[in-house]
Amino acid sequence: MLHLTIVAVGRIKEDYLRQGIGEYQKRLQAYTKLQIIEVPDYPVGRDPAWTKQEEGKKILAVLKTPSFVAVCDRQGRSITSEELAQWLATREQEGKTVYVVIGGAAGLDQEVLARADDRLSFSALTFPHQLFRLLLLEQIYRGFKILRGEPYHL
Repeated sequence: MLHLTIVAVGRIKEDYLRQGIGEYQKRLQAYTKLQIIEVPDYPVGRDPAWTKQEEGKKILAVLKTPSFVAVCDRQGRSITSEELAQWLATREQEGKTVYVVIGGAAGLDQEVLARADDRLSFSALTFPHQLFRLLLLEQIYRGFKILRGEPYHL
């Protein structure tokens, strides 16, 4: 079973997002050992580079080796739901813990991007990082359903 850890900047503030995330966490229990680690967010303010650097330090501190690290990056490689399913299957076969990183409002620090084994883009659009956590979990769930040939994705 795949060991999947979502590393996300900031806490979820909205009840509706917490409820949706909780629902997908429950659904994913049948497919993966899922953990979500929240690291502190910092105000973007006048210095977004400082914010990214501070958040980046916190992200890098939780990444263990050996592992596979993917970052969610608008500039990354675009994938479809079917390609994400195959990506999950490949990661499962490799047997490493997989970290998927969601940056904060300022984005991801260069050191985090350099640590990444893969950079995935789920859209050319920019999403609020809190909302994106729910979207990511839904897409991971969809990917597992595709792999198992279950009807959710149709």
